Amino acid sequence: MSDFDRNVAARGFGAARAAEIDAGLRAYMLRVYNYMATGVALTGVVAWLTFNAAVTTNGAGKLVLTSFGHAIYSGPLTIVLFLATLGIVFFMSFRIDRLQPSTALMLFMGYAGLLGLMLSSVFLAYTGVSITRTFFISAASFGALSLYGYTTQRDLSPIGSFLIMGLFGLILAMIVNIFLKSSGLDFAISAIGVLIFAGLTAWDTQKIKEMYSVNDDGTVAGRKAVMGALTLYLDFINLFLFMLRFLGDRR
Repeated sequence: MSDFDRNVAARGFGAARAAEIDAGLRAYMLRVYNYMATGVALTGVVAWLTFNAAVTTNGAGKLVLTSFGHAIYSGPLTIVLFLATLGIVFFMSFRIDRLQPSTALMLFMGYAGLLGLMLSSVFLAYTGVSITRTFFISAASFGALSLYGYTTQRDLSPIGSFLIMGLFGLILAMIVNIFLKSSGLDFAISAIGVLIFAGLTAWDTQKIKEMYSVNDDGTVAGRKAVMGALTLYLDFINLFLFMLRFLGDRR
């Protein structure tokens, strides 16, 4: 764990040892962020390519679904994709201690690619300009929140537990609103969703930082880096999607 007193570390192990720990932590976190950024980039590229293959323009300039578009947006393939992405997350969560880092990374990238197929539908609902604008706003917000989680000396665990409970309530509200179709509830869900994933970004960053141990071998450190990247990836994607409900311009 990284939650140690650096003054004690300096007295007990020497300044060189403390510097070694700090350097190792920075390298570990950089690895997490690199994996996460690669996953986000893959999702974006796959989503854009899928959208271009799924739609075409008719004589009036309106978007029309191709046969591939009908299959991926309204056919049984939609359910298959949802179950596949859900299955990968659960498999990685419960089997990560038995996976090789390279296998875990491959699964993460596979998940990012499949999610890109699913999220390509946002290009049907929102304009490309507003999606790009929201992406950069989300990225800047995520960066600031993650930096706070990394640098703060405050223990965010109590806040994190509250946010997890809020997340379950948010999911329940979203399910209920599928049937109610309430615009007021939809607005509240969007606002609460942004707040929850903003808080989770800071909390998860702190947790990932505390997962680091200078005693970890390459295999253990690799597993932790992949799971940390997956966690932050999910925080970013959900933060972006909830912000898009506010900032996106619908077609």
